[in-house]
Amino acid sequence: MQSTIIDLIRHGEPVGGRRYRGRTDDPLSEKGWRQMWAAVGDFRGWQQIASSPLSRCAEFAHALGEKLEIPVSVDDRLAELGYGEWEGKTAAELTAGDADILRRYRRDPVHNRPAGAEDIDRFAVRVKAAWGQVAEQNTGRHVLVVAHAGVIRMVLSQVLAIPFSHMFRIQVGNAAISRIVVEGAGAEAFPSLVFHDGRLAG
Repeated sequence: MQSTIIDLIRHGEPVGGRRYRGRTDDPLSEKGWRQMWAAVGDFRGWQQIASSPLSRCAEFAHALGEKLEIPVSVDDRLAELGYGEWEGKTAAELTAGDADILRRYRRDPVHNRPAGAEDIDRFAVRVKAAWGQVAEQNTGRHVLVVAHAGVIRMVLSQVLAIPFSHMFRIQVGNAAISRIVVEGAGAEAFPSLVFHDGRLAG
């Protein structure tokens, strides 16, 4: 039975630091670029890169693809969860008028999403479709997906059968890597988590 290895890496720190940026297209900061290169190290095992279209992911994906001389594809379905009214705001700005607003959201983002934010169930559908295509088109290969904390949380929630309302119980650091091995393909595919929130070297 063929196995497919899919690594997921979250982007590094964007310009402007920590904030709920969602679809806001801030590029990586200098620190963010350093974080990404440090995370992948000298690893050369990937045969394909898939990326979110947002610049904090896509610019690094293309730079790494050029370095490794491997193809890069960009998939709009790998874009971050849209945060509606929270777009671009820091935690301090959001909690200034309601100290518990972020705690309620993290406990259950399905029923406490910001006004105008993307529906979690719709987010799940598009991420599942993108994930499925990456796995199906790369059976037996080793792939890197460059994406966002929300996308990685959603993939892990689906792989591990975690309720979407609990997705924020999964921590995803800047430039952190998770590895999933998929045994088989199609309806019989069996994914398993090998490691999470790690780094690569060599």
